[in-house]
Amino acid sequence: METLTLRPWSEGDLPLLRAANTAAMTAHLNGPESERQVLGRHQRYLGLDDRTARMFVVIADRVRPVGAIGYWTVEWRDEPAFETGWFVVPAAQGKGVASRALALLIDDARAHPAGLRHLVAFPAVENAASNGVCRRAGFERASSLAGEFRGSELTMNVWELDLHPHRARLES
Repeated sequence: METLTLRPWSEGDLPLLRAANTAAMTAHLNGPESERQVLGRHQRYLGLDDRTARMFVVIADRVRPVGAIGYWTVEWRDEPAFETGWFVVPAAQGKGVASRALALLIDDARAHPAGLRHLVAFPAVENAASNGVCRRAGFERASSLAGEFRGSELTMNVWELDLHPHRARLES
């Protein structure tokens, strides 16, 4: 099994975003973004404030970028939470990369100084692979919801993970 690590997003990672912006890779996200949108996403990733968000490149065997994963602060159930999202390039799919990268990301989110309690994910209902990643990582499916994403309706599952379950027991 290949070794996976996460490294912070950098200026040279734009080709990875472009590689993930295909019809097949974005089928569960209402399709690809325009080049302008991809460049905007890249700039947002470069400008993230570590206090509220982090974006990583998933590296296999210390050298090969195979995807990206990150988290950012959102308002969830009237309190701040981290939301996560990810992608894995086709050549690395089906090998547990997303699940292992999410486990690394969860460790990072748990150690984050903000100390937020929840990590949430919103994969499309039809995206069996990403929903399976959430399930394997210990998230609980809370519900589903429909909303607009990239200009079209998208129905998503809502997955939640308590980043600090021991703290919740102590507070009750």
